[in-house]
Order: sequence, then C-alpha cells, then structure tokens
Amino acid sequence: MAVRWACKKGTAAVEFAILSPIYLMFLFGMIAYGIYLGAAHSVQQLASEAARLSVAGLHEAERRDMALSFIASHAKGYGLVDPAKLQIDVADSPSDASRFVVDLSYDARHLPIWNLFDGVVLPSTTIARRSTVRIGGV
Repeated sequence: MAVRWACKKGTAAVEFAILSPIYLMFLFGMIAYGIYLGAAHSVQQLASEAARLSVAGLHEAERRDMALSFIASHAKGYGLVDPAKLQIDVADSPSDASRFVVDLSYDARHLPIWNLFDGVVLPSTTIARRSTVRIGGV
C-alpha cells in the first residue's frame, strides 16, 4: 500500500504561496519607508543649502531674500519634494542674533507610506527640518 503523503510534487508552489505575501509586505514597506526617508533627507538638504547660501547676506532682509529665492528655485529639483507643500520660515534666531535659521516643514501625507497596513508604526505626516548657521565673525 503506497502512502500518498510521500509525494513531494508542488511543495515549492505551496511554500511560495505561504511566504510570498510576507516577502511582498516587507518589500513594499521598505520601498515606502525609503521614499519617506528620501523626502526627509531632501527637505534637510534644501534647508542646509539655503542656510549656507544666506551667510553671504549683509543684513537679515538680504539673508532672508537669498534663502527664499534659493528654496523657490531649487525645491523643484528634488524629485520627492513638492514645492507647493513646503512651509518656509527664515530669519535671524530670536535667541541668538549671531545665528540665522532656516525652518522647513513639508506636508508628507501624499507619500505612499500611509497606505501600509494598519498597526504599523508610522512617522509623522509632517517632515520638519531646521538648519542654523553662524553669521560672520569669529
């Protein structure tokens, strides 16, 4: 009497059917988090470059104009950042007059990370980054 359970045909297909949803969930999760982290890095890079450029300004109004025009002209160059969703605040630091601060907030609700499964720990829907530079002097 032959035992039917000894047949190994189709085991790879069954294993694939069981494990592929888990692998796909990990894959799409890594892609979604990667897009979010790429957008966060782009916002930080934009703030840092604007702050560095603004150091050349002689007074607050000039530094502010330089930073705002840099952000306006370069934000569209970052593929993961929609310039319309950026909130910009640039000014001398209220607590230290020798510092210039560039604050950027980005509304990231349109990124694919929010379409992941319920119960997954997700970051904030707003990416807020700040860059501070010292204004002249020693």
